Amino acid sequence: MAENSTEFDPPRARSGGDDAALWRRFRGVTGDEARVAAVSRGRPLETPSELQLYLENLIPPDELRGEALRGGIWKIGQQRMTLEDGEAPWTLEMPSRHFADRVHRFNWLADLMAQGEDGAALARAHVDDWVQRFGRFNGFAWRIDPTAARMWHWLRCGAALFAEGEETARAARIETLARQAAYLSDVIETAHDPASRWQGAVSLTAWALCTRKGRPEAELARLEAEVTAQILPDGGHITRSPSRLLASIIHLQTIAGALLRAGHPLPDWLTHWIPRMGAMLAFFRSGDGGLDPFHDSDESRPEVVEAAVARLPAPPRRFLFAPKSGFQKIERGGLRFIMDCGDAPPRPFAEQARAGALGFELSDGPARLVTSCGFSPEVNIDWQAAVRRTSAHSTLTLAGRDSVTFALNEETRLRAAIGPEGIAAKRLEEASEIWLDAQHSGYKASHGLLHRRRIFVSGIGDRLTGEDSLVRPIAQAPNEDKKPIPYEIRFHLHPTVTAIMGRDAIRLVSEAGPVWRFKTSHEAARLERTVYLARGGVEQPEQIVLAGFADPNGDGTQPPNCIRWAFIRETPA
Repeated sequence: MAENSTEFDPPRARSGGDDAALWRRFRGVTGDEARVAAVSRGRPLETPSELQLYLENLIPPDELRGEALRGGIWKIGQQRMTLEDGEAPWTLEMPSRHFADRVHRFNWLADLMAQGEDGAALARAHVDDWVQRFGRFNGFAWRIDPTAARMWHWLRCGAALFAEGEETARAARIETLARQAAYLSDVIETAHDPASRWQGAVSLTAWALCTRKGRPEAELARLEAEVTAQILPDGGHITRSPSRLLASIIHLQTIAGALLRAGHPLPDWLTHWIPRMGAMLAFFRSGDGGLDPFHDSDESRPEVVEAAVARLPAPPRRFLFAPKSGFQKIERGGLRFIMDCGDAPPRPFAEQARAGALGFELSDGPARLVTSCGFSPEVNIDWQAAVRRTSAHSTLTLAGRDSVTFALNEETRLRAAIGPEGIAAKRLEEASEIWLDAQHSGYKASHGLLHRRRIFVSGIGDRLTGEDSLVRPIAQAPNEDKKPIPYEIRFHLHPTVTAIMGRDAIRLVSEAGPVWRFKTSHEAARLERTVYLARGGVEQPEQIVLAGFADPNGDGTQPPNCIRWAFIRETPA
């Protein structure tokens, strides 16, 4: 993202009308209020007196968030509420619809529940207050996605929520959960969003396991259908998002554990997919234990990633090329490089996809060095949309355009990424040398040029050399308009990196210890501010920018259409 971009400005207070317009623009039909509650149709509600099984909560609590919530501090992205003792956020006007949406999902509940007896009592009190205010129905809170998420997060609190407190309160919680399950069961097939369908299938399967003695065949069949639709043959999530993959494998591991504890055999599809997904999760695991923030992914907490990996039936298989997911990886010593070499997923999975073709993540041991602007579901939704652009990734941008096309899906009112065309990668390994040669033709239709990126690593990984070129295909007629075309190559630095501009290199000092130098033959290297969202807020680290003008008829073998650069290690991790 450019330093002078208006999207870089810090968020300002917005009116209710502005907030409503942003919500409609960036959430589409998934943000529309639910209009018909299945539970209001008069049919009897089947409510168990107690749960027969409690889910095992596989996600380690976020102690910092839990402690803040116990103290009345509710922080979501850039927005914050400070409440009196015992006060729930929905009793006051919340800062935005996005803030309210995150609150109504209850993904914070288990963190508060883990804060000792006082925290658990406050968590139950918040649930009881929500039951009184919203437990019958509410158009905003009972949309499909937050309802499915809320069910899941209530269920993973187990006995601490459903076996504690006064009998009337316990019964009201279970009744409200049953009402949400009945509603979700009636509307799940109308969901436009694949994430809603996945979460709905998971939550309904969990509910069935927790309330019935028999094996929930119908719910398992629905979940299997979503797994088949959303998990690629190499184990990656179809959205190409590591965070979505992490959430998905934890869902399946939890369901598998509940099936075994209920005395049911595991279906073959679960035992087939969990190891594959685990191997892909390990592929995306960075040296600090978190995840690479490709597409709509954040770094994730290392302890959550470890919890998922530790539960795999065997150590995950190691590999360096994920052909279906579209990623190439190089590992040498502490150096770890992973590049996005895939196109956008098909609709309807492309509505959160990024225009980051040939962008990469570079780290040295636990030190993250080069990244993208990242993503977080916590930050404001306009920020989430802004970082879909090509300029938010460590790759080349031509004439300020994106490498993909963003096309409006009339059904969902959201923009889906399409392309780029012609994306491909080749890998060559010989002795201690590794070559990656990748390209895409996302700028061919507009400017007649291909973007080609070549990467070379040898020895123990003390140097990574790169070359970006803009190439007019031989078979294509020369462009009669010989006006130079502006380009920018960006290398977004992680917030833990301090960049120091020198005479012949930019020194990169990581808080984790390693020191690297960035060198280039390009004369116009500069440092600019950028943003980073993948740690749950909007941070402002720096980026290296190489700007110039390309020859529209260049063959990419020499400047200005060929730009060479290198990262060289000074001090190892």
